[in-house]
Amino acid sequence: MSDTRPTRSRLPTWLTSERAMARTVGRPMQRFLHVEASGGIVLLVATVAALVWANAAGSSYIDFWHAEISVDVAGFQLQEDLLHWVNDGLMAVFFFVVGLEIKREWEIGELVDRRAALLPAAGALGGMVVPALLYLALNTNGGDANGWGVPMATDIAFALGIIALVGDRVPSGLKVFLLTLAIIDDIGAIVVIAVFYSSALAWSWLGLAGAMIAATYVLKRIRVWYLPVYVILAGGIWLAMFESGVHATLAGVIVGIITPTHALNPEVTREQVEATIEDPTVDDITAAVEAARLINESVPVGSRLIRAMHPWTSFVIIPVFALANAGIALDTDTLSAAVTSPVALGIAVGLVVGKTVGIAGAVFVAVRTGVAPLPAQATSTQVIGVCALAGIGFTVSLFITGLAFDDAATVSEAKIGILAASIVAAVLGATILLRAGAAQPEPLERELGS
Repeated sequence: MSDTRPTRSRLPTWLTSERAMARTVGRPMQRFLHVEASGGIVLLVATVAALVWANAAGSSYIDFWHAEISVDVAGFQLQEDLLHWVNDGLMAVFFFVVGLEIKREWEIGELVDRRAALLPAAGALGGMVVPALLYLALNTNGGDANGWGVPMATDIAFALGIIALVGDRVPSGLKVFLLTLAIIDDIGAIVVIAVFYSSALAWSWLGLAGAMIAATYVLKRIRVWYLPVYVILAGGIWLAMFESGVHATLAGVIVGIITPTHALNPEVTREQVEATIEDPTVDDITAAVEAARLINESVPVGSRLIRAMHPWTSFVIIPVFALANAGIALDTDTLSAAVTSPVALGIAVGLVVGKTVGIAGAVFVAVRTGVAPLPAQATSTQVIGVCALAGIGFTVSLFITGLAFDDAATVSEAKIGILAASIVAAVLGATILLRAGAAQPEPLERELGS
């Protein structure tokens, strides 16, 4: 009788086994991490945790995030509180992934067809200009007016989370529209941060950053692929940006955009890999290493980095950022001040009204004038619902708030405005999309008589 027991090489991994923890925790968690809504859910949990911590534990929230941390390397010292390390350090990694995604979409993704990008580009422009103007209309004071950039941003994690929960009521073309709009919106936010929210420039440090960026580009062009060199250069670019007065997170964007989106060796075939593995002249380990090298060279570095880092940004970095920044003391005095605050009101109106009107208005004009077609199967009501969801301006809005205001009370008022507006935008957008799914109105082109 043959031995039917599984050999060690055929034993299942822990995750695929029938162990109780694998069945009840491991595999459900794996499925959760692959759901579009999961990033938004983790972000929501972190936000609630920050609010509970800030309101239930006295001053421990402030004390924790303002604890000083010093890094000393070869006599060069950086000393910042933990909040700044999160906002200037960890968020640079987030913006690095944003840069990677922008580069990929521009060269091989949704932005390759420039005409297809015209509609979300028009929507993104309207969704940045109108909120900023509404904010400025309510805040003419010099210091408060500096917050005009806060309501310009869209939080794609929350928006996609709502769309995932709404289900198939949103056509796939409209989901692509929102993703593309968010990418262009990110580009606009990056430009705004670089141009309007950078402090006095230290030109020597800025020159050093430029030299290292140029060196990175040259090394890429001459096909140097030794990863530690690029890690060291990326760290140097971040430090030089940090010291230059240009916000350090922009270093992440720049390095992401420089990263290649095309494979080093795109002509690698399955047959080559199989032949390498089965080569009888080398041992199994050497063959496996060589096969892995061929496979890696056939996949763009940018794509590999996005795949590897996106879970870290979605499930670690952004939630930690929310935990560090969303904690607001919601006492009577703070809420009363926010209700009458032009800053909070300007942000709320900018996000809820400005985003919806600005994006939808620009889209309708673009469709009506024949500049760009509407996504297939999309209706006017669905478009308005997605535009309303773009008013969820959580992550980047909080980030810009920290750059725009120095006064702690104003920062709290701005954060309350962001939280309130994001909740309203989420509920409004979801309600419109649910009603649109039931009513099935006519497509926008027909409604406009095109």
